[in-house]
Amino acid sequence: MIRPMRLCEVARERGEKIQLRFNHQTAFDQALKDAGSKLVVVDFTAMWCGPCQTIGPFFKDLAKKYTDVVFLKVDVDDAQDVASHCEIKCMPTFQFYKNGIKVDEFAGANKEMLEQKVQALK
Repeated sequence: MIRPMRLCEVARERGEKIQLRFNHQTAFDQALKDAGSKLVVVDFTAMWCGPCQTIGPFFKDLAKKYTDVVFLKVDVDDAQDVASHCEIKCMPTFQFYKNGIKVDEFAGANKEMLEQKVQALK
């Protein structure tokens, strides 16, 4: 298992847009804190979820397009504590945070809505 900070370091070395995956609440909380006042978009996903896999590449493309926004992924099976704390009931669910506070949320693999919310909230 790769620790979240190591994944971050590897992504920076390759010059990639960083898209962290979390396996516990502490790392998730730290990522929200580290983002400061930037918009944070969190994709709550699962490997077995068809709609999650369909929207996944689009989410990654948004991370490349909106470099002033932080994009995070949480696998609900790997990070059950995070999913429970964030009250995730279905996948995919997208939550939007600013200054560590949730400002919006929606469920479903709706590409248009996802990009509209990123544009409106950033």
